[in-house]
Amino acid sequence: MSKPLYRRILVKLSGEFLGNLKDKVSSNNPLNSFICQVKDIKKDTSLEIAIVGGAGNIIRGLSAQENGIDRYTSDYMGMIGTLINALYLKDMLSKNGMKSAIMSALEIKNICPLFAKDRALKLLGKGEIVILPGGTGNPYFTTDTAAALRTIELEADILLKATKVDGVYNCDPVINPKANKFDHLTYQQVIEKNLKVMDLTAISLCKENNLPIIVFDIQKPNSISRILKGEKVGTIIK
Repeated sequence: MSKPLYRRILVKLSGEFLGNLKDKVSSNNPLNSFICQVKDIKKDTSLEIAIVGGAGNIIRGLSAQENGIDRYTSDYMGMIGTLINALYLKDMLSKNGMKSAIMSALEIKNICPLFAKDRALKLLGKGEIVILPGGTGNPYFTTDTAAALRTIELEADILLKATKVDGVYNCDPVINPKANKFDHLTYQQVIEKNLKVMDLTAISLCKENNLPIIVFDIQKPNSISRILKGEKVGTIIK
């Protein structure tokens, strides 16, 4: 690969990509595509990669609330879920020959240290992939907001939101085959059109810090490599 367009990125992964942890990840799971792509990129470049993951495969805050659990409690349950996923992701990366470290927003001794910017940057500089679970460490904030926050704190060049859809549409393309895809959007357009890309807090953080976002389909081969080369992939928000 030629010199990548970015030197440091943060990838937001859906917890759903990790599937049911008691079952083997299926060959068509987006996680496998992500692992393969990162492995190839790490072979050819010195790109620094951080990851924030969700916990949708373990617990969803809204679903928990529908079952009678209050928001404060369900959010902390979700944060702990992201740590479970982080441990699994670290193991998957290790099995594929990649070094990684976990730094959580929640203090859990004997498992991982708290997030600290300086230490995270040192690990990234050494070529390790840094996994950042625990959300923001506070309830009432989503993992999308955590991803935006960590991208800004680590001074990464771009936030990549990995999805199963090849960009942002004006409506659900699964439900409506005539849905229109956006190639480019501004932060304000996302807010005004009420597009469900990320929550309002995350979009506002990106807007205030002029942080570009690319929403893309992780299942498409070499999608991250193509982004690094500056090719048009997914939808860019800036």
